[in-house]
Amino acid sequence: MKSISLTMAALVVSIFPTMAAAAEGDAARGETVFKRCSACHAPTDVNKVGPGLLGVVGRKAGTAPNYQYSKQLVDSNITWDEANLDAYLTAPRKLVNGTKMSGAVANQKDRDDVIAYLKKLVP
Repeated sequence: MKSISLTMAALVVSIFPTMAAAAEGDAARGETVFKRCSACHAPTDVNKVGPGLLGVVGRKAGTAPNYQYSKQLVDSNITWDEANLDAYLTAPRKLVNGTKMSGAVANQKDRDDVIAYLKKLVP
């Protein structure tokens, strides 16, 4: 029984770093995937149909200057970390009912890569 527990512990330790690395995403590919988003969002602080995304990772939702957000997003108390971005990009209106954003990124790899790209958009 003890050897099984040690074997399972070794397996868990060996699997989790691999899973974390896979979830990090490829920022270069994410820049390409982001082109689908560029009709509404800029990778700068320029607002378009949606807010500019410069510095979005770590920012509180609904706080980019000079953009008129939905009340629901402003009141959501969300900070854009990887988990919240993933949930929002998966189904924006499921995370924040009443958000203006309607587009979604269905593919997990695409979301991971876009989030990796967004993490590089720092002021």
